[in-house]
Amino acid sequence: MVGLGTCSLAEAALIILLLPRSLEECGHISLSAPIVRLGDPITASCVISQNCSHLGPEPQILWKLEAELQPGGRQQHLPNGTQLSTITLPHLNYSQALLSCCLRWGNSLQILDQAKLQAGYPPATPHNVSCLMNLTTNSLICQWEPGPDTHLPTNFTLKSFKSRGNCQTQEDSIPDCVPEDGQSHCSIPRKHLQLYQNLGIWVEAKNALGTSVSQKLCLVPMDVVKLEPPTLWALEPSPEVPPLQPGCLRLRWETWKPSLHIEQKCELRHQPQLGEASWDLVGALPSRTLRYELCGLLPSTAYTLQMRCTRWRLPGHWSDWSPSLELITTQRAPIVRLDTWWRQRQLGPRTVDVQLFWKPMPLEKDSGQIQGYLVSWRHSDQTGADPPLCNTTELNCTFQLPSEARGVVLEAYNTAGTSRPTPVVFLESRGPPLARLHTVARDPHSIWVGWEPPSPQPRGYVIEWGLAPPSPSSSQKAWRMEHNGSIAGTLLQENIRPFQLYEITVTPLYQDTKGPSQHIYAYSQEMAPSHGPELHLRHIGKTWAQLEWVPEAPELGKSPLTHYTIFWNNAQDQSFSTVLNASSHSFVLRGLEPASLYHVYLMAASQAWTINSTSLTLMTLALEESELHILLGLLGLLVLFICLCGAAQLCCRPSRKNALWPSVPDPAHSSLGSWVPTIMAEDTFQLPSLRDPGMPPITKITVLEEEEKKPGPWESNDSSGTCSLPTLVQAYVLQGDPRVPSTQSQSQSGTSDQVLYVQVLGSPTDPGPGHYLRCDSTQPLLGGLTPSPKSYENLWFQTSPLGTPEPLVPNPEDDCIFGPLLDFPLLQGLQVSGVEGLGGF
Repeated sequence: MVGLGTCSLAEAALIILLLPRSLEECGHISLSAPIVRLGDPITASCVISQNCSHLGPEPQILWKLEAELQPGGRQQHLPNGTQLSTITLPHLNYSQALLSCCLRWGNSLQILDQAKLQAGYPPATPHNVSCLMNLTTNSLICQWEPGPDTHLPTNFTLKSFKSRGNCQTQEDSIPDCVPEDGQSHCSIPRKHLQLYQNLGIWVEAKNALGTSVSQKLCLVPMDVVKLEPPTLWALEPSPEVPPLQPGCLRLRWETWKPSLHIEQKCELRHQPQLGEASWDLVGALPSRTLRYELCGLLPSTAYTLQMRCTRWRLPGHWSDWSPSLELITTQRAPIVRLDTWWRQRQLGPRTVDVQLFWKPMPLEKDSGQIQGYLVSWRHSDQTGADPPLCNTTELNCTFQLPSEARGVVLEAYNTAGTSRPTPVVFLESRGPPLARLHTVARDPHSIWVGWEPPSPQPRGYVIEWGLAPPSPSSSQKAWRMEHNGSIAGTLLQENIRPFQLYEITVTPLYQDTKGPSQHIYAYSQEMAPSHGPELHLRHIGKTWAQLEWVPEAPELGKSPLTHYTIFWNNAQDQSFSTVLNASSHSFVLRGLEPASLYHVYLMAASQAWTINSTSLTLMTLALEESELHILLGLLGLLVLFICLCGAAQLCCRPSRKNALWPSVPDPAHSSLGSWVPTIMAEDTFQLPSLRDPGMPPITKITVLEEEEKKPGPWESNDSSGTCSLPTLVQAYVLQGDPRVPSTQSQSQSGTSDQVLYVQVLGSPTDPGPGHYLRCDSTQPLLGGLTPSPKSYENLWFQTSPLGTPEPLVPNPEDDCIFGPLLDFPLLQGLQVSGVEGLGGF
């Protein structure tokens, strides 16, 4: 069918409105086959008629499979004026797909025609064909397995015919049976059947790609009969029927009424409702009796029973299982061992109050259900037995007996009878006691109790435990009997709660007597201490604090302490801690800062718990004023010492010393030429008016700073002295002439007993002329009190701006004899760089 649409859904409506109506008749698709095998090729052709001349002389035809463009289309112009486009899809992998023939129209594709493609597989051969004759619906129901999906509509037909032989020849045909869609079974009505005549039956499957037929099934309808299941009932007891034995059940059933004339055999299966037990099968039950007694089951147990039946001695199918029937088996008398224990209390001279306890111990897997217990003075089988002392469902009983009574009889019973009687003999305490009793709490819900077996070895033990006094009642205690006398302990796990104090009693049992009971108290789990010790401050200093605490007294049931941990932190939130053993009662915090605030905590710990004590806030003492002065003094001395060390290091290293000032040797052991630095020609300053080659070299120059201060202690007050001098400031000691070899200077100084020297006076701040005086002295040259001057201290040895020396003006107050500068031989060999305050020589 020609379709009009667009491959671009967004522009579909617009394109349909714009296209001319004549395009609906332009194209038509033809297929090589409408349905192909999945994966096979298929060829399609699209023809555009010559009536579509308005499309242009060469319209472009495109193909689309679903939403994908398909390449490979071949387009040609036929002689009759039509346009033909052919495409071959090599593999059709869609079970259903839509193939479109499109024409490019502007920027979109216009669908001219569409064709639906189908692909699939031929039908598989039906198998497992089986039939059942249902007497309820009175029809033959056959079913089969169709095989895998073919992706194509497939029709199944049940075919059959009547035959007198082995279905080799067909006599009468039977109408075909067509099942409903999706069904794989079909029924042949009774009217088309002969119940005892052979039928040939098969299934035919057919679709567009082929037909397949199953194998023929030859059968007789009555040979494949499936009966309906019977109905189960419980058989009520009657006086004519003897009572059931323990572990037995009686039941009956009714067969399906249409099958009453058919001889059957049945199967019964049963399953206990307790647990997840599997089904047990009881087979070949006779159907005529319609009742059965099932034994060998667990007594007093609920069972689920089901039954099914089939034809007997003729072929047939088993019916479905019948609806379930639930029954409870009969009981048996209890088969148990009763462990007993008792407590006695004397009420009077002839009456004893007895509290008897017991525990049933099953001797077999199915020991029978117990409905109650009987306590009697004599066995119930004895003639003239008294009424029972107790008839109870509990595990204990209290009664009174005469003082001469030495025992009672205990029995367990149910509807099936009583257990074997258990004699209870009240033993006397004449045996040896246990050597030692001890306990260990394993976990919060168990306690291990141990002992040392006495000699002779007991035949067993009775262990009792319960909450220690004050407890509600002694009857609330749990107890257990150990029949092995060689053991040395047992684990108690019944009725144990955490953090509780229990009283545990152990009694040894001998052949005809018992030993004295021994008691011990134990906790199932120890608790943490109720509170930690209180922390106190005993003494405090500037950098320390002594703490103390009083340990708490041990509490019953509380875990003993194992250690302490002290935490303290300062105002800067710096934390510190230390661990102490449990025997410590005090501790000294050291290394604290003066006048600082600290917070201290004490934590007590046991094996399983920790608890914090009270916190403490303390303030250390501040330093006193004298101590502060001492500290500041020590700090100043430390700074001074560091400075001295630095200066010494600077002075002791020549490389650093020479970098600041030149090295000046001792004038007593060197000449002028030996210590004056090498003078280059351009650096030598000459004094033309004073230079005389015949003058002796300068031996000493003393430059003093003029002051008005009193003479120093080194100045001589003797009238025979040469002169009164101001305070000595600087001194240069020069030996020899820089231009003369050092040996000459040494020989000259060594031959002269009297040393000539001059003292030059001047003020660095006085712009006037300087002063000099010449003195005679016999003082040795090396006896001077001043050290060698520093190079940066000779600021007054400067020449005048003109480079000519200026004479010093004599001071008439001096006692020395003044002479002209030119007459002083020491200065004639001196080279001085300018000093502004002194002028030039």
